[in-house]
Amino acid sequence: MEKVYFASGCFWGTEYHFMKAKGVVATTVGYMGGQTFAPTYKEVCTGMTGHVEVVEVTFNPEITTFEFLLRLYYETHDFEQVGGQGPDIGEQYQSVVFYVNENQRLIVEKYIRILTDKGYRVATQLRPASEFWEAEDYHQEYYHKKNGIPYCHTHKKIF
Repeated sequence: MEKVYFASGCFWGTEYHFMKAKGVVATTVGYMGGQTFAPTYKEVCTGMTGHVEVVEVTFNPEITTFEFLLRLYYETHDFEQVGGQGPDIGEQYQSVVFYVNENQRLIVEKYIRILTDKGYRVATQLRPASEFWEAEDYHQEYYHKKNGIPYCHTHKKIF
């Protein structure tokens, strides 16, 4: 199994799409990238922790690829928006791929070039994965529990 960490606004909507992807064996929402030890949702929402809302995606590389998941990532959020996602504004909602190895980093750089060549202004940050802090239970599989769909994460084909 391999892992990747995607941040693309509200982690509920991000998780929704990855939970349904072929080859994904688990998703967990949480926080990454900041300086606060064991942050809570309330703390992250202040914008003062440095953390962003992120989804840990565990996938089977014999069934799917990091590249497939990265395309899904870009097709399910506005990667050109700076400082938030849709109506969710704040540093905790920015577009970031936290890579866990050199191969992931190189593939993300390749896709940033592809998107830039297509005329997009890619705001996605690329950072090495750091400590992952699991979010509170009520955030896990939120849309599945509520039997709902995301309000700002829609799937639009771009590749």
